[in-house]
Amino acid sequence: MDLKALRNAVRTTPIVDNHAHPLLKAEHQTKHSLLSIATEAHGDALNDSPSSLAHIRGVKQLAGLLDVEPTWEAVEPALQAKRSSQGPGTSAGDWTDWVRSCMQGIETLLLDDGLDSGDETHEYGWHDQFVTGKCKRIVRIEALAVDIIRRHIATASKPEQWERRAVLRILGDFEREIGRCLADPEVVGFKSIICYRGGLDIPSKTHMESQTQIQATEEEIGGIAQRGEFTRLQHKALNHFLIHAAAKLIATSSSEKKKPIQFHTGLGDNDIILTKSSPSHLQTFIADYPTVPIVILHASYPWTREAGYLAAMYPNVYADVGEVFPFISRQGQESVMKQILELCPWSKILWSTDGHWFPETYVLATMQMREVLETTLCDLVREGDLSEHQAIQLVQDILFTNSKKLYNLQTEIALPKPESISTTTLAKSQSASKPSSRPKQDVAKVLHQTSCKWVRLVWVDYTASTRCRVIPVKQVLKALKSSGGKGTWTNTMAAFGLLQIDMPIPQITSTGMYKLDVDWTSLRAGPVAGHMSCFSEFREPDGAESPLCPRTLLRNAVEKAKSSHGLSFLLGFEIEFVVMERCTTPETFRMPKNDDGHAWAMARSLADTGRPGSFNSLIDGELADALDAAGIEIEQYHAESAPGQYEIVLPALPPLEACDTLVHARQIIESVAARHGFRVTLHPKPFAMFCGTASHVHMSVASDILGEDNPEVYEPFYAGILRHFPAVIAFTYSNPVSYERMVDSYWAGGRWIMWGRQNKESPLRQCGGEPGTGPTSHWEMKCLDGLANPYFAAAAILSAGTLGVATKEPMVWRDCSSDPAKLTPEQRKEFGITQMFPTNLGEALAALQADTALIEQLGSPEFVQRYVDVKNAEMGILSQMGEDQRRVWIMERY
Repeated sequence: MDLKALRNAVRTTPIVDNHAHPLLKAEHQTKHSLLSIATEAHGDALNDSPSSLAHIRGVKQLAGLLDVEPTWEAVEPALQAKRSSQGPGTSAGDWTDWVRSCMQGIETLLLDDGLDSGDETHEYGWHDQFVTGKCKRIVRIEALAVDIIRRHIATASKPEQWERRAVLRILGDFEREIGRCLADPEVVGFKSIICYRGGLDIPSKTHMESQTQIQATEEEIGGIAQRGEFTRLQHKALNHFLIHAAAKLIATSSSEKKKPIQFHTGLGDNDIILTKSSPSHLQTFIADYPTVPIVILHASYPWTREAGYLAAMYPNVYADVGEVFPFISRQGQESVMKQILELCPWSKILWSTDGHWFPETYVLATMQMREVLETTLCDLVREGDLSEHQAIQLVQDILFTNSKKLYNLQTEIALPKPESISTTTLAKSQSASKPSSRPKQDVAKVLHQTSCKWVRLVWVDYTASTRCRVIPVKQVLKALKSSGGKGTWTNTMAAFGLLQIDMPIPQITSTGMYKLDVDWTSLRAGPVAGHMSCFSEFREPDGAESPLCPRTLLRNAVEKAKSSHGLSFLLGFEIEFVVMERCTTPETFRMPKNDDGHAWAMARSLADTGRPGSFNSLIDGELADALDAAGIEIEQYHAESAPGQYEIVLPALPPLEACDTLVHARQIIESVAARHGFRVTLHPKPFAMFCGTASHVHMSVASDILGEDNPEVYEPFYAGILRHFPAVIAFTYSNPVSYERMVDSYWAGGRWIMWGRQNKESPLRQCGGEPGTGPTSHWEMKCLDGLANPYFAAAAILSAGTLGVATKEPMVWRDCSSDPAKLTPEQRKEFGITQMFPTNLGEALAALQADTALIEQLGSPEFVQRYVDVKNAEMGILSQMGEDQRRVWIMERY
């Protein structure tokens, strides 16, 4: 279930930001610390905010947007640099573009302009330039009252002798101002911060009409007058009087569409009394004014369920789920969304950024909201609680329609019907991982320091052939300077439909060009002196992700597992290869002449290390140095069983980095060998009488919720792989010759679908769990060879495992410590071993096409079809060759 239409809706639906605040003017931007972007803390409490999950997440996201390292030490000066572009004598273009990008996707802002004094922030209409529609005002009731009281104090001849008539004049002016706002089309609602002025426990309307309450209000106003100065409305009786007066005027207004009152609830700085910030205190007030729309702001965190209850039970109450983005952690945000939906109809839910002071508060709120909404709703759809169309309607209502109706906004934009939202082009979320996120200054510095002359842009195609474009370093530096490191490089759309002989498959044309999004974080030295290599992701001409890009496929599989189930992975590849000597016809390659009894882990096989011309000397010297220069650590190496066969073990890394490292390490090995007259081959079975060559992958899975080594996580994960193994093997044994290695009793993974602890005859081996062997979640897949595209293989393996977690796949296969080929059918059945692998690539492809669940999890049926088409074309070429010709043909290319 790929849910592309839902994901597209989450990522593209325009936003009515129903509660925000103006940005600070340039000369006042130093009034507040930039640390306040991700916290409500003030004063000394700000100093601890960098150790909060909210801050760390916000820094990572801002770093991606700013193209700097993901540290506050890098992000803060980059933000200051943005602000400096609006100072005197500078062009404000950079700053304007930055603000506009931070408000991307917002249709209109409803701005409470009472947070700061008017001369410190821009007026609400100034913000129109950054959004699609027109901004509107939310009038803060307390700020309005303060202005009126100050004006009366300033004009009174003897404030200390105010009579009741003066008090009535103040209250009269307040009512007239509220009336004016009710008639003003630019004002769409009101806001109260009474939560900060004693709490939300507002007395009933009946109590407010009592003589005691009236007298208390008059005394408070008189006391203000006697002091002769007034800065803050911190007067309980007066605050209660004003909020009731405003509600009465709204209730009796002639307008059919009553303007709402927004209430600050919950989350705020330490000026509130937390226990009195729960919206449950408003229940009496809500009942007193059934025709007055009331918006409970800020998800009422931590009182979210109370907000949902009130919105569900009272027709005039709406729950806003803003401000928790970006002020609490991702896990907390997901909890808020789930809690509000427990009871509250989505027709009563609104969303806001609570953006204020700095534009970054807007972009972080928007990015994080879309991430969390996508995760939460996709889970609800997969679990059957919502249909995809219902989820899309929910997105549109919460982000746009509900606020448009409530605030009576006249917007020109019309949302598409849920059923008409595209399922073919998935909009790229602003929060998606950015391959080009390494700072361009850092890239340029590295290129200079390494005396690089050429940069290789590397990719692996559908035949698992590693290809590259080689760019002069001068052109790269020019691109870094002029385009922020993204470059202007392109590649043909036929790239993912070419065979090894550069012949396109019949299903594609040579029309169209991809854009290359270079991942500068993958930049490494090599594979030869003067060259550096990095990987690219392929983008559509409009910049959207290509569903056919191998690297994008894996990245999305990892992100999907993370966002939907909190899973993270480590992969560690083994590189097995056979060293051949080049020769003339009739054979192109032959076994090394001086074999000396080469065998697995045999010390004798390494005896000539140091002898000029021996491959062992290359491993010990030039090859080790080249890998080290590329930052690739070798955990160990040893001789393998076949003549000239070796294994190099790479470290455990996150999946994308692990695959990049594998491909680059192979390139270095091949290059070093070629410079000295050797040919390295990954052929799965180069010699029929000897052991084959694989590319085993070790993996471990962890959960954000259940931890790093929990059987409740890894058992269904590996059970998912076993369940979908017949389809997965279409990616891990991706060439017809791969199945020549699929033999029993050769430590090659065999022909049976099963697992065993430390059993080298099983295709899936549990490696850890015993003393000194590491965590129990560490397993090894043995049925993977060097002819597989590692990005496809990893995506398929991790997607199958994620499916197992999603469906709570039971581990019906028992730990088998025997060679399954030597067991009787009855014995195999006792271990749950009942199914064999496909016997050839054709059968594996058929199993893949039949596994609709895995295809949905991979998220790209278009990719699967292209893969099948390429593999069918490959089989057509190889079927015309004799065994010897095919063997040489494969070794020439792998």
